[in-house]
Amino acid sequence: MTRKKKNPFVAHHLLVKIEKVNMKEEKETIGTWSRASSILPTMVGHTIAIHNGKEHIPIYITNPMVGHKLGEFVPTRNFTSYESARKDTKSRRNDTKSRR
Repeated sequence: MTRKKKNPFVAHHLLVKIEKVNMKEEKETIGTWSRASSILPTMVGHTIAIHNGKEHIPIYITNPMVGHKLGEFVPTRNFTSYESARKDTKSRRNDTKSRR
């Protein structure tokens, strides 16, 4: 038995906010904590502020984003390079050798 394709998940409160803004025909930022919601064609052209765990990051929705999840476009972790920390310790070592 073949399975029917699942419908995209969109949080109900987010869908209601999008419909309200579409009725007003105004552009305003919509805030949400729902990173698991899928992007629908009705969201294209709106700015949605998506929560990354610390703050809301505004993202402008475009056509190529349709079908993806909101959380894909807002990183939750900051990358800190190991190389930069390692270079700092080398410079400190050189300073201590010159002081002796």
